[in-house]
Amino acid sequence: MGVSGCGKSTVAGVLAGRLGWPFVEGDDLHPPANVAKMHAGHPLTDQDRWPWLERIRGWMDEREAAGENGIVTCSALKRSYRDLLRAGGADHDIRFVFLAGSRDVLLARLRSRQGHFMPASLLDSQLADLEPPADDEPSVRIDIGPSAAAQAAEVLTRLALR
Repeated sequence: MGVSGCGKSTVAGVLAGRLGWPFVEGDDLHPPANVAKMHAGHPLTDQDRWPWLERIRGWMDEREAAGENGIVTCSALKRSYRDLLRAGGADHDIRFVFLAGSRDVLLARLRSRQGHFMPASLLDSQLADLEPPADDEPSVRIDIGPSAAAQAAEVLTRLALR
C-alpha cells in the first residue's frame, strides 16, 4: 500500500516471485471510469473508490476460498479502505506493507514514469488523503530508498515469510 509511485507493483512482483504466490495489480481492477478520471488529472473520491475496493476484496476472498495466499497492490490510503479490505471471515490474515517515502522522491519517480494513467499532478491529493496505518493495524512500514529487492527482503523478514 502507499501513494502512486512508491513502488508497490515492483516490490509486490519481487515478493510474488520469491513466495510463489498469486499477484494482482490493483490498478487493473479499477473501473474504466476511474482510470479515465485519473488520466484526466482528477482525484478519485471515496464514492469512486468503494466499488474498486470491493473488487479487490473479491479477489482476496477468491484466494482465501481456494486456500491460497496472495499479494495485491492497492493504495489503501485511508483506514476505512483498509478496514473494508480486512472485512470478512475470521480466518483472514491480511497484512499491509506500507511503502513510504518523501514527497520529493515520489514526485521524481512519477515524473520519470512512462505509460501509466496516474499523472504526477495527483500526488499531492493522494498525500493529503493518506492515513498511515495505526499501531493497531497489521502492517509494516518500509522505506522506499533501498532497491526493490532489498525492500522485498525486509518485508519477508519483518513478516516472517519464507
